Amino acid sequence: MSGRLETGQPSPLGAHSDGGGVNFALFSAHAERVELCLFDDQAAAEVARIALPACTDRVWHGYLPGARPGLVYGYRVHGPYDPGNGHRFNPHKLLIDPYARAFAGRFEWNAAHYDYRDGATRDALVRDDHDNAATMLKCRVVDIVHDWDGDRPPHTPWADTVIYETHVKGFTMTHPEIPAELRGTYAGFAHPAAIAHLQRLGVTAVELLPVQEFIDERMLAENGLVNYWGYNSLGYFAPAARYAGGDPSAEFRALVKSLHAAGIEVILDVVYNHTCEGDELGPTLAFRGIDNASYYRLDGHRRTRYADVTGCGNTLNLAQPHVLRMVLDSLRYWVTEMHVDGFRFDLATALARGDGGFDAGAAFFDALRGDPLLSRVKLIAEPWDTATYEVGRFPPEFTEWNDKFRDAARGFWLTRDVHCSELAKRLTASSDLFRHDGRAPQASVNFVAAHDGFTLADLVSYRHKHNEANGQSNRDGANNNRSTNCGVEGPSVDDAVNIERQRLQRALLATLFVSQGVPMLLAGDEQGRTQHGNNNAYCQDTALSWLDWMGADIALREFTCRLIALRRRYPALRRALWFDGSPTAVGEHDIAWLSRHGGEMTPDHWQEWSNNCFGFQLGRVDAVETAIMVLINGDPAEMPFTLPQPPGSVWTVLLDTADPAASEYTVETAVTVPARSLMLLASFPRGGTVR
Repeated sequence: MSGRLETGQPSPLGAHSDGGGVNFALFSAHAERVELCLFDDQAAAEVARIALPACTDRVWHGYLPGARPGLVYGYRVHGPYDPGNGHRFNPHKLLIDPYARAFAGRFEWNAAHYDYRDGATRDALVRDDHDNAATMLKCRVVDIVHDWDGDRPPHTPWADTVIYETHVKGFTMTHPEIPAELRGTYAGFAHPAAIAHLQRLGVTAVELLPVQEFIDERMLAENGLVNYWGYNSLGYFAPAARYAGGDPSAEFRALVKSLHAAGIEVILDVVYNHTCEGDELGPTLAFRGIDNASYYRLDGHRRTRYADVTGCGNTLNLAQPHVLRMVLDSLRYWVTEMHVDGFRFDLATALARGDGGFDAGAAFFDALRGDPLLSRVKLIAEPWDTATYEVGRFPPEFTEWNDKFRDAARGFWLTRDVHCSELAKRLTASSDLFRHDGRAPQASVNFVAAHDGFTLADLVSYRHKHNEANGQSNRDGANNNRSTNCGVEGPSVDDAVNIERQRLQRALLATLFVSQGVPMLLAGDEQGRTQHGNNNAYCQDTALSWLDWMGADIALREFTCRLIALRRRYPALRRALWFDGSPTAVGEHDIAWLSRHGGEMTPDHWQEWSNNCFGFQLGRVDAVETAIMVLINGDPAEMPFTLPQPPGSVWTVLLDTADPAASEYTVETAVTVPARSLMLLASFPRGGTVR
């Protein structure tokens, strides 16, 4: 390998091997000089420091003949240290390549990672000249050529999709059938025992909490904690090494291939709204030192400070073309080289923010819409950040997390302060939010619980959060959880309390899976996972956050499997078109709202606050299809329900959340709906076979 850099090319960005050497390219609009730093194989000693010889359109580049994959490197970037004008260049700080595909060495927190001297204030920063290379991560050149050996993504239609939100480590850490050395890793997740659980459930996609390389915040590390969830991104092109026993990229690809073979898609939760460098007093690890004024949104009045709409100290500036390019290149990399099937964008409104706030016509949306690759994968938005709430305002290419579904389901069943009319909107995919611009009912991703908040079991066991283990005096986490403890805070030995909790969990799950839109199930909710009242377990890499396989509620698991199977069996529960009350091809209304007294709901019924028992019937599209009826009783007393009479058919009760073990049975003119329960019925020809 030569010690001299040739000019090389400004594209592609990052470090790329062509077999004869490695081309290095780094964007920095305001740098004056960029040095490539080479290290030994152990990422310990710096063995060379060479200036990149060329700069084209603000991209610094050079080509190192003879270099091979495995080479360890980093950058030092020279330029003005002028925080008042947004510049934080400091060549004493080794920086990682934003396009790095793999990392080497070990990161350790210390004062050298900060580009300012101790004692500085936010508006009076003085450059620190201590070198941080000894405890800084380095980058490693990789060969991205990979033989996928016939891997075929499932391409599950949105209407048939059932999402399982989970954590790579937490899903397998206590699984008794997975070898101990594989638990908590990509390889453990790919184990047949793990995949068998997903297949038994019937989910069609896993949504993985962040697996792009991230670090633990200093405050957590100093308190013996970690960033378990992973929303603290450092490297947008590299799978997190903490989940690998060997090569992270190879092991992640093997996981994707195994899931695809099982018919399960892989969706990544991605964090392009902020980075791990925090606010203006955070460390300088990459973006801040490469070009602070380009990568981050700065305060328009005090450019020493950041415009933070993420709650994490900074906001990436996707209005800058090269920053937008980095995000798009990263997304394409995960699709082309890692074969993932889609993305859930954390705090997605921050990605479409202009000077005037959220912009539904932002360049980010235009770029996705016009990209022949990215426009075809699943795109899910978390449609809010700390400054704006935009549910329903994303372009048609996106589906969105629908927190109004969450709040309505919890409010109807648990706190009993949500009216039936509000729940009805959410049961039918929230047309008031999403029915515009050609969007389908699948624009709504429905959920009762997610990683952020109470688990399903805790929703019915705790009225208040219990986050003391997080070390923040229980100040963190949401206070309004719309939960109930059923009379006892936490675990109970009272059989009546536990029976009520089990009934409410089943009612919430059934509400999720009989609703139009895309259901998302939080991992472990199918088997009663508890976090003992912690509703912000982001820093708990312990049994508190892991799935408890030995203590699983098997009956609840079987009930959840049954729910998902019923949804798959009856297409009426996952329509691709909106309801509008019009007749179907066989003369029935596509949806009819039912009063428990018989007949359709009237305006007076909808306005009656005490009306907690109602139903709806889904019409048949053709003569051979089965009509479906859902009866809901949120009242604490059982309610008689007069049924409509389908000509030549009888109603069969397929599911009763109050009695999940009951077999299917037929009913004639009426049925009693138990207290705080949901029933699912289907009509079949008299004397026919239940299918």
